[in-house]
Amino acid sequence: MSQDGFPSIIFFDVLGTIVEWRHCIAKELNAKAQQALQNQARDLSTDMRARISDMSLSSWQEISEEWHGSYMNFGNNYDTSKPFVSVDEHNRISLESILTKRLLRGLFNEDDLNNLTLAWHRLDSYSDSVPGLSLLNTKFLTSTLSNGNVTLLEDLKEHNSLPFKHITSAEHLGAYKPSPEAYNGAAGRFGLMNSQCCFVAAHLEDLYAAKKCGFQTIYLERDLEEAWDSKDVARAREEGFVDHWVGVGGSGLIEVARYLGIESHGKYFE
Repeated sequence: MSQDGFPSIIFFDVLGTIVEWRHCIAKELNAKAQQALQNQARDLSTDMRARISDMSLSSWQEISEEWHGSYMNFGNNYDTSKPFVSVDEHNRISLESILTKRLLRGLFNEDDLNNLTLAWHRLDSYSDSVPGLSLLNTKFLTSTLSNGNVTLLEDLKEHNSLPFKHITSAEHLGAYKPSPEAYNGAAGRFGLMNSQCCFVAAHLEDLYAAKKCGFQTIYLERDLEEAWDSKDVARAREEGFVDHWVGVGGSGLIEVARYLGIESHGKYFE
């Protein structure tokens, strides 16, 4: 840690913290379904066409949440003794499984499934992400620390013009968060002690694991993103493993920059 108490590098969770997934994925699923429905060359049963016609965007959002839940479980339960499997690989398998279970697999061909898997590469960032990162870059090194594979993170960076100085992925580390190997490996990748690192995330489980590894922690609340219930959140506040909380009604990463001592730039705070 620097003499002023500030970190040397700030790591960021990405999916759900920097970019929004819930609505973005639902919209892509719905759009691809409508394309398939309108394609008269597709051999779809009358029942299939009727069911898809009746599905609302909220129905596809439910599927997107199940898909995301599978991704989260994958990271939480990953066996590091086995050959590394990327998030893209898992998401492709997971999507097919979910659609099969819901009797929707026949709606999409292989090209559709591959394209939908890449929808995670096209997620839109929150409005404060780019200006907030730009501010933080004036004083700190910034890097992703995400379970997303390298190509996914690079595509998200390009899609949203996210000004991360570095990309750090589970693919680099051979371990998925919340495994200690992920946080320890991220610090070691930059030749830093864990206490010199700060981690920003919208997930208390992620922050809890980072704090156990000696990271400084900032909770960036995002609407609907926290998986812990209100009692767990209250307990987290009492236990103090979060150094700073940024509420959902605040200015997001811009408030994080302010907390870390970066002077306000008028255009970012209007």
